[in-house]
Amino acid sequence: MKAVQINSYGGNEVVEVNHHAPEPKLAPGFVLVEVQAAGVNPSDWKIRQGYFEKFMPLQLPATLGGDFSGVVREVGPGVSTFNVGDEVYGRALAFGGSSGSFAELVVADAKTMALKPKNVNHVEAAALPLVGVSALQALVDHIQVTKGQKILIHGGAGGIGALAVQLAKHLDAYVIATASGGDIDFVKGLGSDEVVDYKTQDFTALVTDVDAVFDTIGGETFTRSLGVLKQDGIIVSMSQPEAMSNNQVRVVAQQTEVTSERLSKLTELVDEGVIKVAIDKTFPLDQAAVALDYLEHGHHRGKVVLKVR
Repeated sequence: MKAVQINSYGGNEVVEVNHHAPEPKLAPGFVLVEVQAAGVNPSDWKIRQGYFEKFMPLQLPATLGGDFSGVVREVGPGVSTFNVGDEVYGRALAFGGSSGSFAELVVADAKTMALKPKNVNHVEAAALPLVGVSALQALVDHIQVTKGQKILIHGGAGGIGALAVQLAKHLDAYVIATASGGDIDFVKGLGSDEVVDYKTQDFTALVTDVDAVFDTIGGETFTRSLGVLKQDGIIVSMSQPEAMSNNQVRVVAQQTEVTSERLSKLTELVDEGVIKVAIDKTFPLDQAAVALDYLEHGHHRGKVVLKVR
């Protein structure tokens, strides 16, 4: 089996294509999937770099990747929700029994996968799990967006932000997004009512009294966003390591939890045409290191995906 693995933490020099990796072993509650495509996320190069080593140590050598789309080859004992031949998608980082998706075969926890949306191909489906669930969890579970609310979404052209803009508009919110100048038309096309060019404009001078902020950037952007919220507003951050106490607004540091329930809801939204995923670039599995470098250092609009088969 071919798999993209690391034997130590570091830069792209530690990424290797193993053409003779052992097939992952199936266990109760898990599913063996023939991977058709694997989505690439910033968390993948951060895992490679060792950012999460202290609280999520890998057993090396380890296969990289989490998001996948493919076809069920075998189901483990105790799994009744999937059958051989089902087209599925989900998340399977090499922790907790799953085996990593940058490979021809992946073992995934049945609780972190769902039937693939019918209206998209495997490349598009593989781009969805982490970013789609992140947007869904933030807007529906935490913010609980309602009609007429004003929401600021940072990084509107990014993987998470692009889906969040579409979902917020579906929920009848008034959407303001930040993006670079070259992405303004793209983000407006997703449905954003206003787009602020973060490179040439100060969003704090243009945006006031929003009900909610969805922050996919962190750092100074997070801090400055506190000042544009209404009293008793809410900010959900993907990049703030922990919630900060604030007497004026509610602060949520989101750790995205990909579950079958959330993925199934995402499937509905995609098949209904509410959410469309933008693919920026695809790479073959052998070029996973190049894809990781592009995601880390390049300017991408939408998602980067590995074609596995």
